[in-house]
Amino acid sequence: MQRTCARIVASKWFDLVIFGVIVANAVVLGLDTYDEIDREAGGLLRTLNDVFLGIFVVELAIRIGAYGRRPQDFFKSGWNVFDFVVIGAAFVPGVRENTTLLRLVRLARVLRVVRVLPELRLLITAVGRSLPGLASLTVMAVVLLYVYGIVGWLLFGDALPDDYGNIGDAMLTLFVLLSLENLPTVMEQGMDVSGWAVPYYISFVLIAALLVLNILIGVVINSLDEARELEWERRQAERRAAAAASLDAVDDRRMVLLGRLHALRQAVEALEHELLAAEREFASDRRRS
Repeated sequence: MQRTCARIVASKWFDLVIFGVIVANAVVLGLDTYDEIDREAGGLLRTLNDVFLGIFVVELAIRIGAYGRRPQDFFKSGWNVFDFVVIGAAFVPGVRENTTLLRLVRLARVLRVVRVLPELRLLITAVGRSLPGLASLTVMAVVLLYVYGIVGWLLFGDALPDDYGNIGDAMLTLFVLLSLENLPTVMEQGMDVSGWAVPYYISFVLIAALLVLNILIGVVINSLDEARELEWERRQAERRAAAAASLDAVDDRRMVLLGRLHALRQAVEALEHELLAAEREFASDRRRS
């Protein structure tokens, strides 16, 4: 039974079927918001929601069954806990009697699309891991907005009170300017007031807009690489657990080969970084000579 469940969970068609059910559940939930459709086919929509719930319960049972005699290992993954809570919430006493709570629970089931799509799950993990770096970047951006806001208040506060009348308005104006929206218009208004408008806005765009944006991209890309590594380790842990439970020598050899391939990939990436660093150092030495 454990091998059968593990084989089903590992198959691609299983995820495709569950993804289709989640999409169908989202469509039914959206149709339920139309009063005319609810009056004409409300019973059918509620029946379909119950069918979807039954499918999700069967899916959850298969996923737990894949862990064999150690079903508690299912709850070591945060995504598995999320699935269990979202599906099990429909059976909590009082939820099915409360229309609002029941619809919120059904809406939460739609969020399980993150669990089914690995790439989307990878992006969510990357966003979570980028939060510490984004916090530091936010502090840096606030400091820049404050400094440039004070300077803007000194330069344009009297002539443009709506935009630079105080530090709050100035920082809000500069925050909108981070998107480079209406930059020519803003610069033209500033040039009519002060000759320092051009260096002020150009330096702000170069430092605050472009630099902060590039740092943000770098933080997200670095977090995405870390998320890929974590996702690979998570999958390997699940495969090792399944191989240990199945007592299959072929599974054990497959895990060894996958580990060696991963180590080889890391070694190649490290070698590429070393070669790039050596090329930059060689080019720098040539320019100095």
